[in-house]
Amino acid sequence: METFLNETQVSEMLQVSLACVRRWRLIGEGPEYKKVGPLVRYRPEAISQWVEKLPSGGNGRRYERRRRAA
Repeated sequence: METFLNETQVSEMLQVSLACVRRWRLIGEGPEYKKVGPLVRYRPEAISQWVEKLPSGGNGRRYERRRRAA
């Protein structure tokens, strides 16, 4: 039997609000989910895959603005 997470567990895992998880689902931007009757459930693998596909930014270095030559 597969393990599923509810939306509260997903919000805690990703450290975002429950409203954020629901908004992602509403606009189709969040991780893949399954409907089990009226319940919304997420596979842990789907969460991991979705996070891996998110764009990353930064290189760990602080941004330093270049000064213009006078």
